[in-house]
Amino acid sequence: MNNVDVQLKEQAAQFERTLQRYLPGGESVVAQAMRYSLTGGGKRIRPVLVQAFCALFGGRAEDAAPLAVAIELVHCYSLVHDDLPCMDNDDMRRGRPACHKQFGEQTALLAGSAMLCEAFAVAGKHPAAVEILVRAATDMIEGQWQDLSYEGAEITRAQLEEMNTRKTGALLLAACELGCLAANVAPARMAAARAYAAHMGLLFQLTDDILDVTASSETLGKTAGKDAVAGKNTWVSLLGLEQAQAFAHELAAAAQTAIADYAEAGDLLFDLPVWLIERDA
Repeated sequence: MNNVDVQLKEQAAQFERTLQRYLPGGESVVAQAMRYSLTGGGKRIRPVLVQAFCALFGGRAEDAAPLAVAIELVHCYSLVHDDLPCMDNDDMRRGRPACHKQFGEQTALLAGSAMLCEAFAVAGKHPAAVEILVRAATDMIEGQWQDLSYEGAEITRAQLEEMNTRKTGALLLAACELGCLAANVAPARMAAARAYAAHMGLLFQLTDDILDVTASSETLGKTAGKDAVAGKNTWVSLLGLEQAQAFAHELAAAAQTAIADYAEAGDLLFDLPVWLIERDA
């Protein structure tokens, strides 16, 4: 296990303890579906980014905690809806049945919507955080629509980049901004975090596209190879695998450059871009 794996595991464990305080109560089927989706594991990259940026700039963990939960609520809502038959139609998520396979489509739709509402309730004491989350959620929805509408079509690199910036990058950007917000940073530091996030958003989707054609379903915890079957536009379909991998290294270097004034080798935020390239799931 390398240094990034160790740090991610520690940060994720910290977040899991925080999340327990915010899990929806009650025994309604919708509440059960929410808890099922929120406690399904995963790398917790988005809440970890909130925590890491807050720590990097001298903020308090307790100030980052509700914002980390809010971003994960938005993320989990998006996963539940993304897996629905009317969207990407995936039966597996994080190595187990998707929410709609476990609870039915109607319950999954309602549980996802409830998680989005809960995200704004959790972040409600921070008007600036709510504004960040609204923008991110709106961009993510627009990006998902672009993804669906582009299926089977020939699109440009600029169109693919815009789609990925919205569908995947918007929430990663929000996570970095929320961490900075929790630490009450100066504008220059927020600008550096945003530049870092811009590269990381594309890199995250790019490595996902690569893994879809190089990794197994068992390793991914979801169905591999579905992008090609669905006729989706990906970095691999546009550039080819070799050029996509080269572009990934360019993005990782750019992300490290963006944060280099504040983090160095050995720091989670600095090493995370290269870890994304090397991950196998």
